[in-house]
Amino acid sequence: MCIGRIQLSTALDISGIARLGTIRLAFGVIGRRTFLRTLGAGAALGALVTVLALRVGGSGERGAVPSDSPSGTAPRSPLPDISQMSPEERATRLYNRVMTLHSQGKADSAEFFLPMALQAYAMLPALDVDGRYHIGVLDLTGGDYAGALAQADSIRRAVPTHLFASMLRARALELRHDAAGARRAYADFLRNEAAERARQRPEYAEHRDNLDAFHTQATQLAAGPARAR
Repeated sequence: MCIGRIQLSTALDISGIARLGTIRLAFGVIGRRTFLRTLGAGAALGALVTVLALRVGGSGERGAVPSDSPSGTAPRSPLPDISQMSPEERATRLYNRVMTLHSQGKADSAEFFLPMALQAYAMLPALDVDGRYHIGVLDLTGGDYAGALAQADSIRRAVPTHLFASMLRARALELRHDAAGARRAYADFLRNEAAERARQRPEYAEHRDNLDAFHTQATQLAAGPARAR
């Protein structure tokens, strides 16, 4: 479950290796869980990065053909090699990959990449609010409402009125079937929204669609009791 509509501005087009057959080929017959136990999460992430770099390096970028190309084809630019990215960039790419697969209904592939994305964030030397939000969304995608609540609490300690904290709390409490708690989180969002969005934080610009969708849901929920009268 993800919050509203996740904005995928930097999603990496590596759909070729997300196929189950390619994943099995890359990791052999020992299976994903045995592989992770044997090499450890850090080594597994490194192996994943190597597979992505090898598989993606020679492929083309979707949408690179100009609209006025007479033949309908044109030389394609190679996709970026994530083994050359910073840890922050790599974490963001993996996060976007999970969100892309989830939005496409490819649950098995999203489940495969989910622990890799979480481990990528765990390896970062420091986390900002946006990074914690990403981790919380990944936790929600995996059904871990406790993890999402922990990230919401961390965001709230750093910035007490930050909208991402309310968003994560609402979704996590819904997942925990705590309707009253979720309603309070929606109300907190609406109470703080105008002042927070006026601050024009960079992470709000990056997730504008997500914020707008959550605002719509929060206002509909707030108007519910009034409609029932």
